Amino acid sequence: MTTVIVGAGAIGLSCGYELARRGESVVVVDKGRLGRACSEGNAGWITPSISEPVPAPGLVSTSLKWMLSKDSPLYIAPSAVPGLARWLFRFWRHCNRADFLAGFHATSELNRLTLPLFDELAADGFPIELHRRGLLFTFLDRKKSEGVRANFSVLAEYGYRMPEPLDGDALRALEPVLSDAVAAGFLVEQEYHVRPETLSQAYAERIRALGGEVREEVEVLGPARDNGRVAGIETSAGSIPAKRILIAAGAWSGRVAERFGVRLPVTAGKGYSFTVSAPPSFSRPLYLGEVKVGSTPFEGAYRFAGTMELSGVNERMDRRRIDGIRRVIGRYFREPVADGASREWVGMRPMTPDGLPMLGQVAGRENLFVATGHAMLGITLAPATGRVMSELMTGKAPSAPIAPFAPGRFNW
Repeated sequence: MTTVIVGAGAIGLSCGYELARRGESVVVVDKGRLGRACSEGNAGWITPSISEPVPAPGLVSTSLKWMLSKDSPLYIAPSAVPGLARWLFRFWRHCNRADFLAGFHATSELNRLTLPLFDELAADGFPIELHRRGLLFTFLDRKKSEGVRANFSVLAEYGYRMPEPLDGDALRALEPVLSDAVAAGFLVEQEYHVRPETLSQAYAERIRALGGEVREEVEVLGPARDNGRVAGIETSAGSIPAKRILIAAGAWSGRVAERFGVRLPVTAGKGYSFTVSAPPSFSRPLYLGEVKVGSTPFEGAYRFAGTMELSGVNERMDRRRIDGIRRVIGRYFREPVADGASREWVGMRPMTPDGLPMLGQVAGRENLFVATGHAMLGITLAPATGRVMSELMTGKAPSAPIAPFAPGRFNW
């Protein structure tokens, strides 16, 4: 019998690959094209060092202020507030230090697998555009740089050294494209980045090479039942028998789960990016601190990505968000970097109220599993998620603790 995975983004494909390499029969289905949703236009950062939950101490008052500006790093659409009220209330309740630190440590434990697993993919010949150049934090304000750098003190137990502070001249020695307004920052040398489109495509190719299937433009309608037991899924292309079902449909996971009689508190945190098809003028990913925008160099292209928009599950592009990114990045660069032809993108990051993924078996459903809610960490956590979910689903002890990510923790 087959394991059916609903969702052909980085998370679903990584789970499919890990199951297939263990000899499991795998079918991955997606209502769209593989890797085209949130896994396509993101920054591609592989950053265990900045894997903290989105709900953080002080974010309640800040987010209320940010609601007034579409240029803000976090924008909550007023029109969406009534429909999101219950979710937002839970989200804001998690904006405290105790929950933040608990979530940060839980994610950091899972992230112990991240860089070794990306190295494993590269060693196994995955055709991915993977770079190991670190992540350069840049700030216009020295005090803000020091405040962010201080957060790295809690990462020592996870193998990170405290990064050395750098002044503007030292930053420009590393990346001459930075402007004189950039005053301080630091380099986190361990971090990687990947062209995310290549990761999804490589996973799909390897699943097929291992005998699995990836079926695009197939919508899940609900469970297929045999004597009352869920024995597969009904889709727009017919029934697929299955011994296990994994919902890994990103921001759509809640809607898919409802068709199985399960409620999941997943909404969309929309992110925006634009990609310029030209050789990049910087050599490593840059975090533009005050505006919370990431810039990523690829082979023959570079991308700017940022913002978090809570406006419900929809794929509408608000051009003012793209324009806002273009507007705020100018102070960080010596020369224009947002000019020229570019491809614009909006994607729905799957968000839970506590900012942590949901990984595990659905309570009371012996063959229904969930892997979603990775927020801005879908690329970072994809290989680790695939590893622990495949272990769990085949009766093995997961390589990292996953109890903090139990799907039933919200009592939704």
